[in-house]
Amino acid sequence: MKTYTIYLFRHGLTQGNLNAQYIGHTDLPLTTDSISSLRKIKAHSHYPEVAAVFTSPLKRCVQSAEIMFPKNNPLVINDFIEYNFGEFEGCTAEELKSNEDFTEWLRGDMHARPPYGESNAEFFSRVCSAFEKIVEGMIKSGTESAAIVGHAGVLMAILACYGLPEAPMAHWQMDAGYGFKLSITPSLWMRANKLEVADTAPVSNGRI
Repeated sequence: MKTYTIYLFRHGLTQGNLNAQYIGHTDLPLTTDSISSLRKIKAHSHYPEVAAVFTSPLKRCVQSAEIMFPKNNPLVINDFIEYNFGEFEGCTAEELKSNEDFTEWLRGDMHARPPYGESNAEFFSRVCSAFEKIVEGMIKSGTESAAIVGHAGVLMAILACYGLPEAPMAHWQMDAGYGFKLSITPSLWMRANKLEVADTAPVSNGRI
């Protein structure tokens, strides 16, 4: 049976990432060092040849996609934007440690939300809806391979919702420039909305 492959890659780092800030909708560019790091990964590893590349609208993802997949014209998916942290945007956990709203949000309830941000349920709903449209579009059109260059939170949400083996979000953490290879079998997808997490990615040039 025909299978489809989607690669998930986390974008390179911004100064906000290095500062351990909650950076959601703030449109920060990659740092110069991070651009160099992505180019080094590309030099010693295989970013795969894919038929389509999807990305968040934010600079850090678009810039990363252009480095990883220079032959592709990235398709921007607005619903792949990072979590809306509301009043927590730009703050660190240390700065928020005495904030009661932050403490409540950290408990992880699906309906918890930062002040003026989005709830966890709203975040999962928009990300998963966008991802399902991509998968269904690939199957319908016969597009066998694609990549998503995205934010860690977005990619971890996808893996937590659809990945086999099943695991919580925290299990799927990934370094900048790296991610996972997903294998989609239409029968399993149609029956259970599940896919196989087949491997990490990209693979080293020295790997067989």
